[in-house]
Amino acid sequence: MEDRVYFVIDMKSFFASVECAERGLDSMVTNLVVADASRTDKTICLAVSPAMKKLGVKNRCRLFQIPKNINYIIAKPRMKKYIEYNAKIYSIYLKYFDKKDLFVYSIDECIIDVTDYLKLYNTRAKPFALKLIKEIKEKIHIPATCGIGTNMYLAKIALGITAKKAKDGIGWLTQEKFIKELSHHRPLSDFWGISRGIENHLARLGIYDMAGISSFDENILYEEFGVNAELLIDHSKGIEPVRIEDVKNYKNKSKSISSAQILPKDYNYEDALISLKEMVLSGCYNLSEQNLVATTIGIGVVYAGYKEGISVSSKMLVATNLNSFISKEVERLYVENVDKTKMIRRLAFGFSGLLPMENEQYNLFTDLKQVEKEKKLQDSIVKIRDRFGKNSLLKAMDLGENATAILRNKQIGGHNSDE
Repeated sequence: MEDRVYFVIDMKSFFASVECAERGLDSMVTNLVVADASRTDKTICLAVSPAMKKLGVKNRCRLFQIPKNINYIIAKPRMKKYIEYNAKIYSIYLKYFDKKDLFVYSIDECIIDVTDYLKLYNTRAKPFALKLIKEIKEKIHIPATCGIGTNMYLAKIALGITAKKAKDGIGWLTQEKFIKELSHHRPLSDFWGISRGIENHLARLGIYDMAGISSFDENILYEEFGVNAELLIDHSKGIEPVRIEDVKNYKNKSKSISSAQILPKDYNYEDALISLKEMVLSGCYNLSEQNLVATTIGIGVVYAGYKEGISVSSKMLVATNLNSFISKEVERLYVENVDKTKMIRRLAFGFSGLLPMENEQYNLFTDLKQVEKEKKLQDSIVKIRDRFGKNSLLKAMDLGENATAILRNKQIGGHNSDE
């Protein structure tokens, strides 16, 4: 397969850098964290500025973990603002590239196939990357780094490992360079696609680096990791055949809808159930919008002071998107499995086994006239919410003291969306 050239461009501490830019400050020298301080000092910092990182403060830390001798600004998350900046950055990419050669990997990261553009603009990869980073810095005031590779995986690794050590923020990897320089790099979890769990699994086999994977018995790897062994073996050799067009054309065969939230404080058994019902109702509206029905539901609960909790699911006797049916099943799972004596801090639910609306199915004892009535009502509510906002129509439970629906409806990605 011919070598291509990919860029993976990442905004440094994006949320924190945006907040600095909004204040006319340089995130490279300004101490700033993005966190909702109203949630107490146990709240997680969504981002810390590069200047804070230099002082040893890590992303995703909690406010109380920041050393008391550091003076810093606390900025409340503003997801709409971050999306706005993302759009500005994307507009810079569109000046130089066709959107078919762009893949937005996350709100702060984009993968670009620059192969054909190097000849078009009569330039080389590194100067071109530096030009893009400079333009983003000058026009949007956000610092960025870039990984360059002869396939998407190598570009991602160049960004995650080698760019961090480069003074100009540019990392570059070919397959040969990857094997020569990173075959013995540790820990393995530094590599994209290798979680701590996989790293520990490999360690139990006596594998601690990419060289260990590439030289290990492939049959054993397939026994241990199944089809995922192919990815491990290819990546250990710097091989990645997938291109951007393949990623864009991929259609996920399994469908599911899920949601989770960290409650603003520890909730008791009854209040947590109300919040869970609010979440499930929103999920039913989501199903209606997509003309889907669910056949399986699941819930998750994490108790206050614990890292783990319960996670249970159940296949329903009906295939529906109506809240009256689904909410009853969710409440049954909750009552049968959740400890009434413990306080609760996290909730989650999931709909799976999703099917097109024409697969809707009920049992012989279902009042079909009532079903049609509820369907019309639910569809009408969805249309009103789409037009006037999610908080335009609310249930009485949403107005309770510890209800969370109104707040969540104002959030984007679980975070404050206010300007």
